[in-house]
Amino acid sequence: MSELIDKTCCFTGHRIIPPEKKENVIQQLNAEITDLINKKYIWFEVGGALGFDTLAAQAVLDLKEKYPQIKLTLVVPYIAQAKSWKETDKSIYDNIKKHADKVIYISDQYHRGCIQKRNRYLVDTSSACICYLDENKGGTFYTVNYAVRKNLRIINIAKNNI
Repeated sequence: MSELIDKTCCFTGHRIIPPEKKENVIQQLNAEITDLINKKYIWFEVGGALGFDTLAAQAVLDLKEKYPQIKLTLVVPYIAQAKSWKETDKSIYDNIKKHADKVIYISDQYHRGCIQKRNRYLVDTSSACICYLDENKGGTFYTVNYAVRKNLRIINIAKNNI
């Protein structure tokens, strides 16, 4: 494993986080990210989707104030990903994009498989994965299983939120 991968964590999670669990998810994200920072993780990669990805990106950006050495990479499946989102969600996404240290676009435009390709990129360039997985279906389930097969350290914060 390269030194960069050894210091990189990705995030994956459901787009819908129950409102009553959101604050606890944020607290757990902060705790788990801080723990990884203390273990010399520097790069944090997030897929830029609504829900858990947004919470994770915001947590990393908030923690940068205390830990200026950490970096956020936004890995977007295609350029116009947020085109049909609500204005408030677009605004949050644009702010994350503006403050990310790096933005990677997997594809210029949407095509079948670009989201899966983004998810594989996140896993393939990381040694740890913080996830919010509470159902055995969908993209998060696929991505976490792929991360398990690639021997990433899995931290599922949904287990403490059930």
